[in-house]
Amino acid sequence: MILLLNKPFDVLCQFTDADGRHTLADLVDVRGVYPAGRLDRDSEGLVILTDDGGLQHRISHPRHKLAKTYWVQVEGDPGPQALERLRGGVPLKDGVTAPAQARLIAEPDIWPRSPPVRYRASIPTRWIELTLREGRNRQVRRMTAAVGHPTLRLLRVRIGPWSLDGLAPGQWREAQMPDEWRKMPPHEQQTQPRRHRPRHTARRPAEPAPPRAGKKRRPPRS
Repeated sequence: MILLLNKPFDVLCQFTDADGRHTLADLVDVRGVYPAGRLDRDSEGLVILTDDGGLQHRISHPRHKLAKTYWVQVEGDPGPQALERLRGGVPLKDGVTAPAQARLIAEPDIWPRSPPVRYRASIPTRWIELTLREGRNRQVRRMTAAVGHPTLRLLRVRIGPWSLDGLAPGQWREAQMPDEWRKMPPHEQQTQPRRHRPRHTARRPAEPAPPRAGKKRRPPRS
């Protein structure tokens, strides 16, 4: 089962919370599904829920490098240099980010956020479409801050072949597995890596033959 959810702002990307904050359980009443990957509480947009452990692994594990696309509202007006830094890799505390796709876009026609993003008349804002193939903690926010344009609003709109199209905040719908993913090699569908056995099993050394008994001596003639 695959569900596509538009997670609203201020909702935890989990089903339980000891502090009583809003969680996915307030939006999805389907049992047995879990989020494939995370989306921060202060971020919005696409979350994939599934009961398929292999699919969850393929979506969330960094080694598969699945593309994830975000619309990011940032402070200021990023120029060519800032965009090129986002594309080429940004030095962060946990290392330089992998190459990404980054471009300026017009303000998207989306729902207003509640609470609204802070507004400053003296500071313009722009929107960037950013596509990553890795998933570090709060990576998008750290990347835009590192190039001098802090993130004001963050919306994930696509994960691999799935998109947010037509979903209002809090809504979800069922989705299908892409045909090309159905033909994944078996090792790609494993949640845990296989342990490969050696091709040849070493033979046991042959046991030494018991020593031959010595020839019996004839008794001396009298």
